[in-house]
Amino acid sequence: MTVGLLFTYIAGAVLIQLVAGLALALWRRTREVRSSDPVPEPTVAVPAGAWPGWRDFRVVRRAFEDPLRTICSFYLQPVDGGALPSYKPGQFLTFQLNLPAGSGATEPAGRAITRCYSLSDRPGLDSYRISVKRAAAPAGRTDCPPGLSSSHLHDHVHEGDVLRVKAPGGHFHLDADSPGPVVLIGGGIGITPMMSMLRWCLDEQPERVVHLFYGVRHRGEQAYKDQLDALAARHERFHLHVVYSRPAPDDVPGRDYQHTGHVDIDLLRRTLPHGRHQFYVCGSPALMESLVPALAEWGVPTADIHFEAFGPSSVRLAGSAGAATVAADAAEAPVEVHFRCAGRTLTWDGQDGNLLDFAERHGVEVDSGCRSGGCGACETKMLSGTVRYAGKPDHDVAAGHCLLCVGAPTSALELEA
Repeated sequence: MTVGLLFTYIAGAVLIQLVAGLALALWRRTREVRSSDPVPEPTVAVPAGAWPGWRDFRVVRRAFEDPLRTICSFYLQPVDGGALPSYKPGQFLTFQLNLPAGSGATEPAGRAITRCYSLSDRPGLDSYRISVKRAAAPAGRTDCPPGLSSSHLHDHVHEGDVLRVKAPGGHFHLDADSPGPVVLIGGGIGITPMMSMLRWCLDEQPERVVHLFYGVRHRGEQAYKDQLDALAARHERFHLHVVYSRPAPDDVPGRDYQHTGHVDIDLLRRTLPHGRHQFYVCGSPALMESLVPALAEWGVPTADIHFEAFGPSSVRLAGSAGAATVAADAAEAPVEVHFRCAGRTLTWDGQDGNLLDFAERHGVEVDSGCRSGGCGACETKMLSGTVRYAGKPDHDVAAGHCLLCVGAPTSALELEA
């Protein structure tokens, strides 16, 4: 072998080792770079019919529903263009409303409040609809302002505006699996969830007998009149009972309303046929506190009575899913409840169904929304003490906090409210 040939072999071997070394270094560097890339977050499964947290919805239409223009409907579509989940007829939406300065908020820049409003149309449409009644100041009470949220929606929210919304929720909804006759009772703005139930029944269960009792003072306050009259004319199994307590001189019996007075147990006994019915009731505290117990006294099974009140209400019906009752293991002996921000120490004696009713009865102002443990608006930090619930709330309560609307104390309690 010549010296030149040997040199060639040596040079080739060195070159091969150099290339191999460079390749190995490049491979190692590539692995280091890839290992430093962020690991994708796992996809969180969202239950069907819901979305997590808040979602932006645009108001695509506004429409007044009553002659006095005190009830305004807002039609909502998702800003992201995504799917519009269905819901159970009778459920509500939870809103976060940003109040402008000067609207009664205490902070100079305004504040955000949480409120719940019933869906007032059937599921399956291309938009959600809520219908909001403007809450006026109580007659003769100059110290009480008109409703913050309803005034804000009526006066400041227009077509094209965007609202933050949580997914539909709530325990008060139509039982779609029950084939028997249904009786829907709406007092005032309590008609809104009844409209959702009614429209769904007539579209999805046209053979089902439906009675709707709708109580207002006069024609000027009646919402959805044309819609209800058209539905009653089109569906022979739908029986409409409009009740005026103070008919105006130009209100015509038979044309505008069917009954004079109030929606009470005597009217139901005179009007409804014999047999078992499913009752759904929503209205003012006065209506709820008189009619719901009267249904039970009439002999209606507790399982057939479903109800939801707007505003403070002390309805109690043992065994009813709709009742806001004290937890079974709540404190039997009187205990002190201290509201730190309000500077009040009060004695819980079990007269109230929950801590929210207790606070409101004693003039302690706290935020509230659904009043059924679903929205979290009344969630309050507990500084000491314990609270129990009759059933697990839908809202996930943060550690060290409680929901006033469905909670009752089991010991002396100090709240941040």
